Amino acid sequence: MTKQDYKNMWVYIEHDGKKVHSVGLELCCEVKKLCEVTGDKLYAVVLGDCPEAELDKVRDCGIDGIIYVKGTGYDYYNTDAFSNAFTVLSKKYNPSAIFVGGTNNGRDFAPRFSVQLDTGCTSDAMELVYDPKTGDIEFVEPAVGGKIMAVITVPVMRPQVGTIRPGTFKYAPTGRKENIEVITEQIDFPVELIRTKLLDFMADDFDPELDIANAEVIVCVGNGLKNEGCLARYRELASLLGGKLGCTRPLFDREILPYKLQIGQSGVMVKPKLYIAFGVSGAVNHIAGVTADLSIAVNKREDAQIFNYCDYGIVGDMDEVCDAMIAAIKARRAAK
Repeated sequence: MTKQDYKNMWVYIEHDGKKVHSVGLELCCEVKKLCEVTGDKLYAVVLGDCPEAELDKVRDCGIDGIIYVKGTGYDYYNTDAFSNAFTVLSKKYNPSAIFVGGTNNGRDFAPRFSVQLDTGCTSDAMELVYDPKTGDIEFVEPAVGGKIMAVITVPVMRPQVGTIRPGTFKYAPTGRKENIEVITEQIDFPVELIRTKLLDFMADDFDPELDIANAEVIVCVGNGLKNEGCLARYRELASLLGGKLGCTRPLFDREILPYKLQIGQSGVMVKPKLYIAFGVSGAVNHIAGVTADLSIAVNKREDAQIFNYCDYGIVGDMDEVCDAMIAAIKARRAAK
């Protein structure tokens, strides 16, 4: 077979049996745009049982069909059964491309079934572009430590497989189609061949201050921070603005702030209305994780790369600028 014999695009819908993971919805919305260009149909692939109310969210993304996989081996996530299911499905239907959310589970089994299909798998793409001349999808992602943006393609083999981090694309449902094809496949995987066993599960303690993915205002602190003692002013500014504190990777590496506050391609993808960066250099792998309606950057260096990406730039000492912002906000509120 040639790559022209492969058609349609699939999105894996990750769920825990109760709720659909947001990345599947985001991918459906984005891949739908690709399908409108290529002429392919968009199918959502669901393994195991998922509530209909949650699947309605998937249908609202404008998909053309749903592939339900039933059978043994899907009571909990495991590499063996999940990768086998996609291998069997792909050999039967020959999709042109398969997109998987870059979660812990997605990153685990997507490369596995790609190997079983003798094709390539791109990880953590930030942009998807269709090349009409070659018929290939260009997976755009940061490389060389975030210094450049690389374009990766799978020019010969099919399907084209890629994982995309949660929050990379927007969840913007366009409404469901009148007719949605439903395909049900029975793919049993012998439970005794599953090499991992679920012994117990304990959810992370939820701390709202560490949940920055959907924050409308973010005050981000970079490696320009002098020491941990200086953080208080930035927390105060974030609080005054009704937002949350975030950071770049160096602050996590310096053990000043936790990983859940790290913004960027290797951290959390954010889409705030207001983003204020203090002492952030502007490396590509950080900038790639931020999509803001309004961005302000503060840096003591006039040639800082961050100024190429902001709406407003302030050259100055980050602590002094932060203190001035806090004073201005308090003065304005006191005058009311």
